[in-house]
Amino acid sequence: MLPEIKTILYATDLSAGSSHVFRYALSLAKRYQAQVSILHVVEPLSPFAQSLVELHVSHQASETQHLEIRNQLLTTLKERLHAFCEKEACAAEENLIAEIQVLEGQTAPTIIKQGAACQADMIVMGTHQHSAIGEALLGTTAHKVLHSCTLPTLLIRIPE
Repeated sequence: MLPEIKTILYATDLSAGSSHVFRYALSLAKRYQAQVSILHVVEPLSPFAQSLVELHVSHQASETQHLEIRNQLLTTLKERLHAFCEKEACAAEENLIAEIQVLEGQTAPTIIKQGAACQADMIVMGTHQHSAIGEALLGTTAHKVLHSCTLPTLLIRIPE
């Protein structure tokens, strides 16, 4: 029996090549009559960065400002994602987009967790070209998702 593809999780960093990868997700959704769930993950401020901020402002002021900025950032990113979808007109015409989410967390684990939460049948995401040394030292989100996720994952090379 062939696997059914009803939900595709498209994870994006909103970089310049995102529309190239998005077209693959839409093409798959159209072909399999599936829905695309769009996800952008925002990494939280590291403890080191938080301590640097608190050198200049109190902890309470820092927390208040962080919450305000975080809410504004999440709203702005969601608006950008909606505009991104509207730019790709075929998505709006055929109702291929199930949901658009902006979540805060560590990128790879959040993508994997959201794949399970939205009951995705596959994940589609882009990958940038890295040197072997760069990838070995730093790793990439795509590499981490590919090797840690049980869902089929399609990596699309983002053109340079």
